Amino acid sequence: MTEATETGRDSRVHVRAPGKINVYLGVGEVMADGYHEVATAYQAVSLYEEVYASESSDFSVSFRGPIDCSGLPTGETNLAVRAARLLATHTGYAGGVRLEIEKHVPIAGGMGGGSADAAAALVACDALWGTGVARDELHELAALLGADVPFALAGGTAIGTGRGEELSPALARGTFHWVLALPDAQLSTPAVYGELDRHRERHRAELATKAAPVVEPAVLQALRAGDPRQLAEVLANDLQAAAIHLAPELAGVLETGERAGALAGIVSGSGPTVAFLAEDGDQALELQVELSAAGLMAVRVTGPVHGARVVG
Repeated sequence: MTEATETGRDSRVHVRAPGKINVYLGVGEVMADGYHEVATAYQAVSLYEEVYASESSDFSVSFRGPIDCSGLPTGETNLAVRAARLLATHTGYAGGVRLEIEKHVPIAGGMGGGSADAAAALVACDALWGTGVARDELHELAALLGADVPFALAGGTAIGTGRGEELSPALARGTFHWVLALPDAQLSTPAVYGELDRHRERHRAELATKAAPVVEPAVLQALRAGDPRQLAEVLANDLQAAAIHLAPELAGVLETGERAGALAGIVSGSGPTVAFLAEDGDQALELQVELSAAGLMAVRVTGPVHGARVVG
């Protein structure tokens, strides 16, 4: 959605950015910068954040949508505002922006909703201000904002290393059908990583030293083949046990989905969203009905989809 101005620039820009699923997430040791080294296979899915950017003399953000956004920060700590300010500083732009975000990706749900907002803000402000920043420069800025922001910008399917921000595209044939179970709970990403660290410390004597994580070749083969049954066999998340320890109801959600016919289920990222892989669209619909009947909020999505893009 755009509105033309006399200057030729758009007075309002609409950008759509996707949430993500980590179909594989290996977590290594803490690095010198305080973050954990990870190796992950990301897939962008068709649950989107809608971000609208309008000319303004300062920087502001507001929220709406089907999700309760009352707890989200709207000041300088908001990731989308930080993204806009970062782009302004990088380009020397002297104005501001008013961001309106329609949220659909769960908050603190392990699907990168805040990262999608930040990626969308970068793309929207670049279009709104006419700053013409190259895509690889936007990627570098995105990496300064958080580990998942570069992937929300890129979309598709990719392997992430380092903190998750170092991306390599991965070939994924066809379309994968997912059903997302969206629990009421929220989980803090630092809290889940902290719980993983405590678990490893408690069991250090029994656990082998954690080598640098890598995405298993079988995951890449399943994605290349476009085979949901093959992918179901290799879904893995090192954070899943920690997330379940902090939110024990997730174990019941996983059991419910697998009893309802899912090929497999996995906690997405740091949770608590649980992603169930289905054979095809028909099975995804049946699974959504079964999960809804069990009292869970369930949403059907597909992947991979493109990253943050201007709409219209």
